[in-house]
Amino acid sequence: MLQETAAAAPAAAGGNNAAALQQMGFESLIQNFDAVGWIVFLTLSIMSVMSWYWIIINFIKNIRLRGRAERVVSTFWETTNAQDAIRYMEEQPKSEPFSKIALDAAQAAAHHQRHDGSKLAESLNRSEFVDRALRQAVTRESLNLEAGLTVLATTGSSAPFVGLLGTVWGIYHALIAIGSSGDASISAVAGPVGEALIMTALGLFVAIPALLAYNAFVRANRITNNQFDTFAHDLHDFFATGARVGDAAGKR
Repeated sequence: MLQETAAAAPAAAGGNNAAALQQMGFESLIQNFDAVGWIVFLTLSIMSVMSWYWIIINFIKNIRLRGRAERVVSTFWETTNAQDAIRYMEEQPKSEPFSKIALDAAQAAAHHQRHDGSKLAESLNRSEFVDRALRQAVTRESLNLEAGLTVLATTGSSAPFVGLLGTVWGIYHALIAIGSSGDASISAVAGPVGEALIMTALGLFVAIPALLAYNAFVRANRITNNQFDTFAHDLHDFFATGARVGDAAGKR
C-alpha cells in the first residue's frame, strides 16, 4: 500500500507539472486578463497595426519613387524645349516629388519675369526668388517623405517597455495568488509567471519590425534628399541663368 502511494505521488506531481505547462499559453493569458492587462494588450495591438500600416505605405512609396525619379529627371533635361519639359512635369502624378520641385522653380521664374520692373524684382533678383522657391519645395517634399516615421520610432522605442509593464503586472498578480493559496509548487508558479512573460515577447514582436523599418526608411530618405538637393541646384542654375551648369548646358 505504501509502495502504491509512493508511486502515485510522482505521477501526480508529473500530472500537475504537465497541467501547469499547458496553462502557459496565449489563450490562457487572454482569459486571465484584468483591466491593466487588456490596456497593455490593446496598446500593443494598436501600435502593431499602425506601424505595419506605415511600413507598407512607405515601402510602396519608396519603390514608386525609385522607379520614377531617374526617368523624370533625365527626361526633363533631355527635352530640348523648356515648355515641353514643364508640360511633361505637369503630367506626372501628384505624389511624384521631383516634378513638383521643377514646377515650383518654373512658376517662380515665370512669376518674377511677369513682375520685372516692379518692387518684387527690386527687392529680390531672379536668382534669389527662384532659390527661395526651391528651398520651400525641397523642404515640403522632404517632410512628405517622413510621414509615419514618428509612429515607427515611437513604437520601436516604447513597445518593449509597454510589454514589460504587462509582464510586471502579471507577475505581481501571480505572486499575490501564490501567497494567498500558500502553494509554491511548479503548477502554481509556472503558469502565471510564464503567461506574464508572453507580454514581454509581444512587446518585442511589435518593436523589432518598427525599429528595423525606421532605420531603413531614414537611410532611404537621406539618399532621396541628396537627390532633391542636386536636382534643385541644377534647376536653380537653369531658371536663374537660362542654362544648366555642366554637360547638359550645351543641350539647352
